[in-house]
Amino acid sequence: MDFGLVLQTDPPASQVVSLMRRAERNGFRYGWTFDSAVLWQEPFVIYSQILEHTRLMRVGPMVTNPGTRTWEVTASTFATLNDMFGNRTVCGIGRGDSAMRVAGRKPNTLARLGEAIEAIRDLAEGREAEVDGAPVRLPWVREGSLPVWMAAYGPKALALAGQKADGFILQLADPYLTEWMVKAVRDAAAAAGRDPDAITICVAAPAYVGDDLAHARDQCRWFGGMVGNHVADLVGRYGEHSGMVPDELTEYIKARQGYDYSHHGRAGNPSTDFVPDEIVDRFCLLGPPEAHVRKLEALRELGVDQFAVYAMHDARESVIEAYGQHVIPVFRA
Repeated sequence: MDFGLVLQTDPPASQVVSLMRRAERNGFRYGWTFDSAVLWQEPFVIYSQILEHTRLMRVGPMVTNPGTRTWEVTASTFATLNDMFGNRTVCGIGRGDSAMRVAGRKPNTLARLGEAIEAIRDLAEGREAEVDGAPVRLPWVREGSLPVWMAAYGPKALALAGQKADGFILQLADPYLTEWMVKAVRDAAAAAGRDPDAITICVAAPAYVGDDLAHARDQCRWFGGMVGNHVADLVGRYGEHSGMVPDELTEYIKARQGYDYSHHGRAGNPSTDFVPDEIVDRFCLLGPPEAHVRKLEALRELGVDQFAVYAMHDARESVIEAYGQHVIPVFRA
C-alpha cells in the first residue's frame, strides 16, 4: 500500500513544501493538495516547488475540476511539470464542490467531467483531443504520462470512474462503504471491457494519532461536513432510502443546516456540529498507531492501493512522523 499526504495550500507556500519534504522522508510517495482558487493559493505553482525539493514524490490535486480552468490549460500545466520533473504528476479530478460553489457556479455535470477526463489525459500525453468542439493538440509534449483519478460517491459517478478513470478516489475510510463503492467501480470497468484490477483505488481521510479520542474527533469532525456536501447532493438526486446509496452514508446528514465554505476543510468548522462521533470514527482513522494499522489492513483487503492522509488539524508534523515510524513500515515489509 502506498501513502499520500493531503494539504490545503494555505500561505505560506514554503510550509506546504516543507511538510511534503517531511512526508517524503517518512515514506509518503504522494503529495496531494486541495484545488479551490478562491479559498487557497494556486496549487500548481506550489507543485513545482514540491517537485524541485523532493526526489520521487508524485503530486497532484485532490481534486481539480473541469470548470475553473480550460482543459488545454490544465493539460499543459501537468505536461510542463512532467517535462521538467519526469512524469511525477497525477490528475485527481471531480465535479467541483468548493471551487465552483465559492465562485458562484454549480458543480460540473458528469457528462462534462467524463469528456474532460479523456481530453486532459490525451492532451497531456501528446495526443489530439476535442475541446469545446475543436481539435487541439500540444505539439511539444514528448513521452508524457498523466494518470487521471476520479473522485466519486454516487452510483452514476462511480460508474463513470470505472468506465474512464485510471484511478478512483474515495474520500472516506469506512470499510463497509469502501467495499460497496469499490465494487461499483470495478463492476462498471468490467462492463466497459476494461480490466477492473488496473484501476488504482485511493482512500483519503483524516488521520490523527494519539490516545485522546475526544480531541482527535473534534479536530477531524470537519471531514464529516465536507463529505456531507456530496451526500446532500446524492439525497437531493436520489431521495432518502432509495436503495441507490447506502443509508449508512446518507442517514447522518438529516440534521445538516447549510454549510459555510469559509471554514471548508478546517478543524473547528462551526458548520459541522451535526456530525456525530460515530461518523467521525467511521470515516477517519483515530487512536494509537496500532488502531490505524488495523483499519488500513482491512482497507487493503478490500483492494485499496493508497491511503492519503488529510492533515488539516493541529498535529500535522506528528502524524507524518507517527506514520513514518509506526504505520508505513508495516505496509512496506
